[in-house]
Amino acid sequence: MTTYRARALTASAAAASLSLLLAACSGGAGTEAGARPSTEGKVTLEFWSWTDGIEAQTKVWNQRHPETQVRFVNAAGETVYQKLRAAVNAGTAPCLSKMDGMNLASFAADGLLTDITRTAAQYKERYTAPAWNAVSPGGATFGIPMGSSPQFTAYRADLFKKYGIEAPKTWDDLIAAGRKVRQQDKNVKIFNMAGEDPSTLVDLSWQAGAQWYKADGDHWTIDFTSPEALAAGDVVQRLVDDDLASNASYADPGVFKTWDLGRTIAMTTSTWQLPIYDTNFPKSKGKWQLADSPVFDTTRPRTASNFDTTAVLKGCKYPDRAAQFAAWLSSDKESLTTLTDPASKSGLFPAVDDVSPYVDKIIPTDMFNKESDSAPVIKTAASRVGDQWRYGPNYAAMYSEMQKQWGKVIKKELTVKDMLTGLQKWTVNDLNSKDIKAVAGS
Repeated sequence: MTTYRARALTASAAAASLSLLLAACSGGAGTEAGARPSTEGKVTLEFWSWTDGIEAQTKVWNQRHPETQVRFVNAAGETVYQKLRAAVNAGTAPCLSKMDGMNLASFAADGLLTDITRTAAQYKERYTAPAWNAVSPGGATFGIPMGSSPQFTAYRADLFKKYGIEAPKTWDDLIAAGRKVRQQDKNVKIFNMAGEDPSTLVDLSWQAGAQWYKADGDHWTIDFTSPEALAAGDVVQRLVDDDLASNASYADPGVFKTWDLGRTIAMTTSTWQLPIYDTNFPKSKGKWQLADSPVFDTTRPRTASNFDTTAVLKGCKYPDRAAQFAAWLSSDKESLTTLTDPASKSGLFPAVDDVSPYVDKIIPTDMFNKESDSAPVIKTAASRVGDQWRYGPNYAAMYSEMQKQWGKVIKKELTVKDMLTGLQKWTVNDLNSKDIKAVAGS
């Protein structure tokens, strides 16, 4: 049920995009303007975010760091990324901003961020490798990880028992369970895939070990049709062909009813969503259980995750101070203890290596039956996020293009394989049109 909200890119700065790739492929040794500035004396950094609880933590920072004051701006709104682009181009951008992984890659490619590779290196070991990948598209670093959303499964334990199925260990298991349920009641689905949201395919591809974007020498290799990518596509295709998935739209305020009323009995989910279910599943409270996300290869289990980041915008005069604040916010134990408390309403789950201190309190115990051992599931998910996944220079634009095709897949008007083949061609052509060298993989 994880959802991306894709936003189309504006015209890219091709030269900046190419220099990003070249810097990445040379180990991040490209230009890094302002990496070691002289920052003696008191400075003020502007920080845009739209996460509950962050402003309060900014005030804590300001009380303890008089030499580096942070001015928080609540930038909530659907047009925030457009506003950020306009602010950078006008020279009025904040020093820091919250940003998801795919938009960070796009902003970096378009020359709208500051390369902080050297400045940020001292903080790298605090975070997981996949989290650091999210702020280092291709290798050069443009921000600090904020939070993660490792994926696992939530399922209706009572209805699984009724239909004689168990929590699936593999995606083949999930398909088989869905077929068994459908034989007993064709109106009950094992999974949900919204017609406007192709994130299921992204998540499955990540879990399968696919790598859609790869920085390779002087170019990007684009591979939507590797064996791993096609294995992910095959799972989606079987769910569609066999009518095993509901198509509840996440834009529908009543979307939660499909799970609460037992019309859909399992989902891929993550930490930030658990409190939402606790509020919106009144009829099924106490009937749910968590399990590890299904895998493709039991000898190398992987899951997927979204990542929030704190990006350093172009024009930031004090990137060292900016990185220091961002790292404190997302890795200091006291800060994380506050932000991961449900009372903060941040929904944040850490991107640090050791998440064990922060797991128990995020679990709404009334939501799950007494047999659900939720904490180990969440810890396992955090440790299994595949580290091969990268966001490429035009990932956000590609995702928008994929959204246009996804509805046809759900309606059985287009096969997943044909969609992936078309997306690979589109992505290569789009990058080359921007003077970013790209070649097709498989």
